Amino acid sequence: MLYRRALGFARSLTIKADQDRAMTKTFKIGDHVSWNSEAGRVRGKIIKVHKRAINYKGHIHRATPDEPQYEIKSDKTDHVALHKAGVLRRLG
Repeated sequence: MLYRRALGFARSLTIKADQDRAMTKTFKIGDHVSWNSEAGRVRGKIIKVHKRAINYKGHIHRATPDEPQYEIKSDKTDHVALHKAGVLRRLG
């Protein structure tokens, strides 16, 4: 009985993961987005989409065609940051 319950739970997690992948956010160059930082909410425009790992400011940022990293330039400070789609919000 316990084994069946565990199997059912594992299947529900697999289905949930598949649904999450199907609903992945995608952005393109020029999109206006916001993200949360230590200083609060930041807004900026996507200037480049990276689909392979990139060495940026001494750190390797992992990216794939299915899960790209977005290079974003802040509206206020011209600071450039890299983020995955999960932390970004599209602005009108």
